[in-house]
Amino acid sequence: MKRLPFYILLTITAIVMIYPLIWLIGASFKTNDEIFSSVWFMPESVDFSSYRNAWQTVTPYDMGHYFMNTFMIIIPKTVFAVTSSVLVAYGFARFDFPLKRFFFAMLMAGMFMPSIATVMPMYMFWSRLGLLDTYVPLIAPSMFACEGMFVFILIQFFKGVPREYDEVARIDGCGTLRTLFYVLLPCIRPAVVSIAVFTFLWTMNDFLEPLIMIHSVEKYPLSLALRLSADSTGQGYEQRKILAMSVIGLIPSIGVFALAQKKFVSGITAGGLTG
Repeated sequence: MKRLPFYILLTITAIVMIYPLIWLIGASFKTNDEIFSSVWFMPESVDFSSYRNAWQTVTPYDMGHYFMNTFMIIIPKTVFAVTSSVLVAYGFARFDFPLKRFFFAMLMAGMFMPSIATVMPMYMFWSRLGLLDTYVPLIAPSMFACEGMFVFILIQFFKGVPREYDEVARIDGCGTLRTLFYVLLPCIRPAVVSIAVFTFLWTMNDFLEPLIMIHSVEKYPLSLALRLSADSTGQGYEQRKILAMSVIGLIPSIGVFALAQKKFVSGITAGGLTG
């Protein structure tokens, strides 16, 4: 009973936090007039026509086409980001090499650099290579552990794994990479899953970088396709259709988080392992 007020407060806070999402789902069933007339999420009558119309965008392509474009970016980017971050973190955590402190300082400095500061240099770089309007500028940087935060998280997890594990693996005949993949990676699986989920969600929600790098409507990811369905004045389109498209676009992110929730939460809260 002593904790009852605390649980009530947490429940109220949770409802306040998730109410915008609840309202989004409820408003997608409302009429356009009803959306702006009430902040209550329940519609007066449930109308599924917005979802039937939402699949067809204002472009010649449907949402399925833009989902495929999005996954063509997300899947390789997630694989490359996880692989490169694991390899770089493994090197920093387990090996000594010249200028190690310097490179680690540069890694930490990169974490504090605003991403917007690199947009123009990267645009000019890919423009000179003739790779604009392709998915290469969106995927290729992930091959080089460009997210310093991921590397930093993995380093802490690697340091939490006793070095005796490495020694036992070498006695059993494991080389450097086999020790990583068969001994250490299972120990840091929550961190790896967390990085994969973060990469998926950030890429799914990314708007600015695809807007700058991709020019063809045919190659747009879902985030840009949603924007095409609204004009600059906010008039002349069905608000409930946009809300329905937004709900459909949320399904992959919610599904990935639900499937990886246990590992994701443990990876975020653990911060490392104890021997």
